[in-house]
Amino acid sequence: MTIEAQIVLAVFADYFQFFVQDEAVNEDFGPLWTDEAVERLIAAGDCSVGIGTVRNMSVPVALTIHADEPEDDFHEWDLVNECSFTVRSGRIAILGCTDALPEAARISLAPGPYRLRVSYSGLDSLSEDGLDGDDFYRLQLWPAPLAGLRTLKEKAGASR
Repeated sequence: MTIEAQIVLAVFADYFQFFVQDEAVNEDFGPLWTDEAVERLIAAGDCSVGIGTVRNMSVPVALTIHADEPEDDFHEWDLVNECSFTVRSGRIAILGCTDALPEAARISLAPGPYRLRVSYSGLDSLSEDGLDGDDFYRLQLWPAPLAGLRTLKEKAGASR
């Protein structure tokens, strides 16, 4: 698996979510956060993806860009989702829903369709007050034709 770029950050997950989006697009996520999307911890728009979190705090996020689909290592994670979105402007931003777009972390990509795999760990590690935990969110992105959202590994005890 060749990693072409990597960025590691802490993202303020206000309202238990953060976004990966084309920097030139501002999609309305209100209708995208259905009950199923909340349960899956992911909501996909045309040019952006909302990633749900288990804490309403800054959370650790690692984004890697790949030339091709990364290898399957699902056994290491609590939950794994995959979805597609389109990059139109050639740059994506990673930010919390209340963050200012001009200050968001960015990465340049060739315009086109991409697949995003979100792997979640430490989902059951929260402190009693919900402020601390070992939750972690790995994002893997690669060019690929558009395809629907899929859960590749469900959370233990999921009701689907």
